Amino acid sequence: MRALKKTIPHIFLMAYLLVILYPFLFVLFSSVKTNNQDIASNPFGLPGSITFDNYINAWVNAKISTYFFNSLYIGVLSACLSILFAAMLAFAVTRMRYNKISAVVFQLILLGMLIPNNSLLLPIYGIMRKLDILDTHMALILPYVANAIPFSVIILAAFMRSLPGEIEEAAVIDGLSSAGLFARIIIPLTVPAIVTVFIINFLGNWNEFLLANYFLSSEELRTLPVGMVGFRDAYNTNYAQMSAGIIFSVLPVMIIYAILQEKIIEGVTAGSVKG
Repeated sequence: MRALKKTIPHIFLMAYLLVILYPFLFVLFSSVKTNNQDIASNPFGLPGSITFDNYINAWVNAKISTYFFNSLYIGVLSACLSILFAAMLAFAVTRMRYNKISAVVFQLILLGMLIPNNSLLLPIYGIMRKLDILDTHMALILPYVANAIPFSVIILAAFMRSLPGEIEEAAVIDGLSSAGLFARIIIPLTVPAIVTVFIINFLGNWNEFLLANYFLSSEELRTLPVGMVGFRDAYNTNYAQMSAGIIFSVLPVMIIYAILQEKIIEGVTAGSVKG
């Protein structure tokens, strides 16, 4: 009976894993099938013959390479800038005690998370038009950075509060200024939380569609989610190439998570361990 109780949760977890992995495996198998007939005749089966021409055609002919590097550049730069500003703000409200001022600033940051992003589309569009940066990557980078700061500050501030105050006292005794304390002590200790915030922000920037669709009109500036819509329209009958394009959109996220998974888990659990 005890063995059965231990087995049942594993069975449910394996079933859940299959449900999660099935869409990805379906797209992966479809991307290496030769043509639409193979997909239509056996949509849920293994490919009869494997070909990687779909990846080459999608990368070159459908300009997936251009959209891919646009999304990568915008996503990484926006995530890094938001972490930089959020880390400085979190340091100011948690480690540099200003009493009531710090509390008011932190409450304003919390209010920033209560505003729905879609409701800000028109105001953001007006600001970007006044700045004359519509149809440039900066029109996406600025909103992405601003939108990510409230969440990033909350996560980083929670982590910074768990750091022992004795570390700061020792650093100040050694002659470190506030900037030196932030750069040489706080940031290295906060790396697990920074990695976690980076992954979340990067995923949000990588998958964002609405702003990228309205603020960018030039084809060479489009991001991958917007480019995939055009790819679907242009190759509506070629599901194999469409599947290859989807794999390209998933690949960077899988690589980043595989490399940084230990830091992500450490960042998620560090607050509970140190608290």
